[in-house]
Amino acid sequence: MTASIIPPPQPRFGFATQVFVGVAVGLALGFVARTLGGDAANPNWLLRTLDVTGSTFVQLLRALVPALVFTAIVASIANIRNLQGAAGLVWRTLLWFGITALIAVCIGLVIGTVLQPGAQSGLVPGSGTVPDTAGSWLDFLKGIVPSNPIGLTVSSHLDAGGKVVSSLSFNVLQIVVIALVIGIAAVRIGEKSDAFLAFNRAFLDIVRKILWWVIRLTPVGTAGLLGTAVARYGWTTLAQLGTFAAAVYLGLAIVLFVVYPIILVANGLRPAAFFAGAWPAIQLGFVSRSSIGTLPVTEAVAVANLGVPRDYAAFAVPLAATTKMDGCAAIYPAIAGLFVAQFYGIPLHLSDYVLIAFVSVIGSAATAGLTGAIVMLTLTLSTLGLPLEGAGLLLAIDPIIDMGRTAVNVAGQALVPTVVAKRMGMLDQDRYDSTVATGLPEIA
Repeated sequence: MTASIIPPPQPRFGFATQVFVGVAVGLALGFVARTLGGDAANPNWLLRTLDVTGSTFVQLLRALVPALVFTAIVASIANIRNLQGAAGLVWRTLLWFGITALIAVCIGLVIGTVLQPGAQSGLVPGSGTVPDTAGSWLDFLKGIVPSNPIGLTVSSHLDAGGKVVSSLSFNVLQIVVIALVIGIAAVRIGEKSDAFLAFNRAFLDIVRKILWWVIRLTPVGTAGLLGTAVARYGWTTLAQLGTFAAAVYLGLAIVLFVVYPIILVANGLRPAAFFAGAWPAIQLGFVSRSSIGTLPVTEAVAVANLGVPRDYAAFAVPLAATTKMDGCAAIYPAIAGLFVAQFYGIPLHLSDYVLIAFVSVIGSAATAGLTGAIVMLTLTLSTLGLPLEGAGLLLAIDPIIDMGRTAVNVAGQALVPTVVAKRMGMLDQDRYDSTVATGLPEIA
């Protein structure tokens, strides 16, 4: 049993309208902040306000991630045992994860090869720096094994004054592994775990409700995030990386508006109904830049709008939100990897293209559904032996690109459960076909 979906009272201005107002306000305030002077070390009052507003919104989402991921994964394992043909559902879900990721990375490789964004950059060599966070296969494999029961990690770095600063964070991938093990163990011991699973379901409902309150702040958070990006970077950096940004968004658009509709039509589903039903989640993913933060809404629209069985959606959507990233882990690292190779004049061979595809399909869990895809990018670069400084070249416009990446991630996370449910004869076709554009569903 998962959270029920109760239609909220219709506000005077719909959620989409509120978000668009937030976008407009953020852009306007960002340009105003640029005219007030200041720099990164000494920001003006408006930039500081925008930064605090946006970062607080993201911080609220991040604070709920550990509890949300753990409880959602455990509940999903408990739910799927109630479905007939559970094993078939699992392997078909994973298969479609791989199929769509492979298609997306191939599109990224073609676009990166044709448009040559790295060769047309306005940047100069030496302008890149090695990012603070980098991924490698060794780190990825070591990161799968939990270092403690709650997936807590400690990191240290030197601040501007040379002092060692330590910080605590949660490794989402480790939390997924812990939740999978505990969920499977709880199912295997039978009735003895009923009390624990009931507590987990109640805790999940509480976390969802709190997260819904945070999600309602999206228009305000959007204004802060976009305003900060505009104030700090303006259009100069975007112009220098214009070809790269255009290449990424072209790839995202092809996957979202060409590949996904073709898959839907091939499975007897109307694309218009899918986009109308999934729109609240896609929209929230775009502005929040967090697949995990969008998870409750993605699951809600999959059930209420797209007709996916509740028990199956409770398994597939949380799994997808942590491992299926067609935008962050397929299209983006493919184009970005080619950009770095072209920028530094390093030739790539067919084997390198195959390696990029392999990394994208297999290593997508490294992104862990959080904002940004720097870990996946550095994982790709290190696998190919390309300079990690290349990742630093792209960080300036990453927030702008990450919005589109996350929207595609979320769309794919709703698409696969819908397609699998259809192919298994489980989809509520009448509900799917009757879907019209809806507002943000409340999760009770």
